[in-house]
Amino acid sequence: MKELHINFGAIPERYSAWKTARFVVIPVPYDATTTYVSGARNGPVAILNASANIELFDDEMKLEPYREGIFTAPFVEANLSSVETMIKDIEKAVERPVKAGKFPIILGGEHTVTLGALQPLREKYGEFSVLVLDAHGDLRDEYLGTKWNHACTTRRIFDMGFPLVQAGVRSLSEEEDRFIRRNALKTYYAHELKFNTKDVINAIIANLTERVYVSIDLDFFDPSEMPAVGTPEPGGLDWYTGLEVLHEVFRKKEVIGFDVVELSPIPGMVAPDFFAAKLIYRLMGYAISYSRGK
Repeated sequence: MKELHINFGAIPERYSAWKTARFVVIPVPYDATTTYVSGARNGPVAILNASANIELFDDEMKLEPYREGIFTAPFVEANLSSVETMIKDIEKAVERPVKAGKFPIILGGEHTVTLGALQPLREKYGEFSVLVLDAHGDLRDEYLGTKWNHACTTRRIFDMGFPLVQAGVRSLSEEEDRFIRRNALKTYYAHELKFNTKDVINAIIANLTERVYVSIDLDFFDPSEMPAVGTPEPGGLDWYTGLEVLHEVFRKKEVIGFDVVELSPIPGMVAPDFFAAKLIYRLMGYAISYSRGK
């Protein structure tokens, strides 16, 4: 496959070089197990294209995150031989920036790409918890004959032994509900977060370890604001509530990396792509602001 390379934010080379970059954006255009609307393979390039049009001054944090350096890695080529093989390929792509002390940001692609980010981070940092923001439980042990379906991603994270917190959930099977209750899994439903925001955010923070990896499935947000996802669920969170959750996590914990997954671009509709790009850039601003003094 011909290599595609687009700098996040279309920033000058001075700020996009590997050597000086604080952040490394890793695009993973992989979409092999989606079960409703496919197209998440087109998410990374759509986010990168949209990022060229965002303002580089962050109006909330009052800084320009790009000045800390953002290196955009080559796309991780989709390997369709098996999901396990693809996860290994992602691990290799994430390992280099993590070993170099840089902050990895993975662009999906379907939610299974998250699994490729975790082992390299574990090797560097040891214990950390995973916060999954997602409309769906993704806790099935198996779906459509495989344990590596995107509907099983959070279950596989649990099986890897990571302390796990999930929020924004509003769709799950009876099997998943039993699994949550049997394992006392810290799960905060969308209606709880919407109508009792501050208390639920405090509970999320209380159940995370000091170091945290954040996985954001864009269907966490309501389809009125983020319609371009594989399985849109009504009753999601709005932009400001979602940012309130993330702001507090970055402020009170040490976030060591994050991913944004499941954008399935809609032809002729650029707002969701821009939404995802601005979200990523905002989180870079949080990472810079709240790493100082930690």
